[in-house]
Amino acid sequence: MERLTEFIKMFWSGFSMPKFSFLDFIEILIIAWLIYYVAKWIKNTRAWVIVKGLLVIALFWILAELLHFDVILWILEKTIGVGITAIIILFQPELRKALENLGQRKIVPFAFLGDPRSGRDQFNEKTVDELIKGCFDLAKTRTGALIVIEQEVPLTEYEETGIEVDGVVSAALLINIFEKNTPLHDGAVTVRGNRVTAATCYLPLSDNMKLSKDLGTRHRAAVGVSEVTDAFVIIVSEETGKVSVARNGALVYNVDGDYLRTKLSELIIKKKKGGKA
Repeated sequence: MERLTEFIKMFWSGFSMPKFSFLDFIEILIIAWLIYYVAKWIKNTRAWVIVKGLLVIALFWILAELLHFDVILWILEKTIGVGITAIIILFQPELRKALENLGQRKIVPFAFLGDPRSGRDQFNEKTVDELIKGCFDLAKTRTGALIVIEQEVPLTEYEETGIEVDGVVSAALLINIFEKNTPLHDGAVTVRGNRVTAATCYLPLSDNMKLSKDLGTRHRAAVGVSEVTDAFVIIVSEETGKVSVARNGALVYNVDGDYLRTKLSELIIKKKKGGKA
């Protein structure tokens, strides 16, 4: 017992608590806020997708170190500088926007308190019913529509190109938004949970040369946003009155109500599981 006590004393004597002042506490708060702000910025932009890719590369680098793959390590070391420069160029718009937001914010952030509506406005069966009814009612009158449903990748940068709506998804709301010759009919609407967040949003056009030349700007925009995000996109053609969907860069043309309901219901299952559909 005495030996054990002596060992504990010797072990504990090797540790010394650093001096901790009020300024150290302030410094920790500043660093924590910076880490939080950067993490939030990454999550709310396309950077999150790239970060996941960088994590895969980092794991591959660690594996190469453990297995002593000297050639692979040499290549990684020589290209890391170019890679950092490429990332800065690639995310130049996002970095500029982040700095602009930082300049517009107050010094003390209250975002950590969370959104009081979170968990309440979920994508549900009622939302699915309203989307299907709205889309096929628009199709009957050959009224063009473009609806982008957010998944894991935020659509914030596209919402900012449009006009804020923040209304519960309903067939009547969608019909009124896309009604011809109305201020909000041109462009796309974005949906988060069970709410239409914005209208008249601009989307990136797809450069996929395999798409049919007969497809118009609305379909190319739907495929384009599905290529750079994991959004589920519904398109109503103004020319043909057909309903189509786009996801992961693929377009499924002329779907019926049962097909659309199946795919939208899969989004609900995905949200409940918290994984990929």
